[in-house]
Parts: sequence; structure tokens; C-alpha cells
Amino acid sequence: MADRLKDKIAIVTGAGSIGPGWGNGKAAAAAFAREGAKIFAVDLNPDAAAETQQIIADEGGTCETYTADVSSDGDVRDMVAACIDAFERIDVLHNNVGIVEPGGPVEIGENAWDRLIDVNVKSMYLTCRHVIPHMVEQGGGAIVNVSSIASFHSIGYPCASYSASKGAINAITRDIAAQYAPKGIRCNAILPGLMDTPLIRGAVADAYDNIDAMLKKRDAQCPMGFMGDAWDTANAAVFLASDEARYVTGIELVVDGGLTLTMSPMPG
Repeated sequence: MADRLKDKIAIVTGAGSIGPGWGNGKAAAAAFAREGAKIFAVDLNPDAAAETQQIIADEGGTCETYTADVSSDGDVRDMVAACIDAFERIDVLHNNVGIVEPGGPVEIGENAWDRLIDVNVKSMYLTCRHVIPHMVEQGGGAIVNVSSIASFHSIGYPCASYSASKGAINAITRDIAAQYAPKGIRCNAILPGLMDTPLIRGAVADAYDNIDAMLKKRDAQCPMGFMGDAWDTANAAVFLASDEARYVTGIELVVDGGLTLTMSPMPG
């Protein structure tokens, strides 16, 4: 299938990958482009964004890159202005940036807590703050926020700041959806489960003694017998960004291979 996002302009934050392979943002940018969108690929690492740009260009797509810290108001303001200068509108905002800090409240230092909340939550507030006025002016748009099943389930190891941040993302998604539905703006969240991405082979792997053992354990936890990957998240994002989801807003789309069917919610 192609042209589901034909001629739409999509900002993808975290559009590079932090390691070899396909991260969620890199896959989303490529998947959007394959469906006809023009991509404004944003990443803190310009080389990572350039790699994504090259992949899209090699496939005949259009992609501009921009280097920004999306937890900085000034950077985000300038990023949005640069996208408008390049493409004149913003139809899709895909908020993908996120980091992980394993540990509970005793193990996580205050600075590490604040940094994670800034990167995972404040960034989405800032991008929405600066993008939404343009979407209102043009008569609509779609926002897709990447959350996690960790927002309401334990994922097998202490991860207090990450879980808190993803719960906040769910809440802001619902709030934006309700407020801006009359303006033609949809806002939805994707909640990936245990996914095999460069992120979990990096930061998450630090919580385990052996990466291979960690991967096997995560595979075994999934009812389907294997973890999902970045393309599973990206395909969900394509649907939510497309006009096929024109009557879908404020949802938390779980993409986890059935994992949460076997889990008990965290107390609260």
C-alpha cells in the first residue's frame, strides 16, 4: 500500500537511531516517506538524522533534517519555524524522542530523574505548544505520541522515571485530543510493548548481566514468542497519522503482541 500520507508534511522527532539497526523514529520516518509524506527529520545527533535522510532519498522520498534538543523551548520554536519555511505547513507531528533510566526512586538520582522527564515529557509539551497553532490555522492535523505499556504495567524491572513519564504522555495525549478535536486536530498515543530496538540493546541492557540472556527473556515473556520491532510501531504510527484514522482520537493503541493480556496492572 502507498500514498496513505501523500503530500503530507510530517515532523518526526528522534528520527535517527542511537545504534545500528532501526529505532522507532528512524522506522517511522521511512514508513511515512514510503506512504508519500515529506519528512522533517529532527534529531540531537545530526549524523543519525542524515542517515535517515539518505535512506529516504535513496528510495525516492523527500526529507529535510534539523538538529535540535527537543527539551529546549528555543530549539523547538526554531525547529518548527524551519519546517514551516521548508514546507509551509505541518500535517503530522510524530513525537518519538525518549530515553530510559532503569531503577526505582532510591537508585535514580534527582538530576537523572529531571533529565528523563525533560526529554520524555517536556519535549512533547514543547513540540505540541509550537506546532498546534499552525495546525489550528491550517484547519487540522495529526499528532502521534510514542508512550509505552510501562505507563500502566510493570515491565519486569524497576524503571520508575520511565513509567512516570509514559503515564504523563498518556494524560497529555488525552487532554490535547479533547481540547483540539473541534479544531480538526487528532492526538493519539502508541504504547509499544517489549520491542527489539537499538535502545533496549543499549540503556536497558545495562540492567542485565548478559544481552543475549536479556533478549531471550524478553522474547519468552511475549505470548507470540518474540518481541516486536520498530516497524510494528511505525506501521501503527502510519495508520494514526493517516486519514484512515480520521475518527480516531485520544486513544492508547497498544502494540505488544498480546503481552498486556498476561500482565497485572500496577497498583494505583
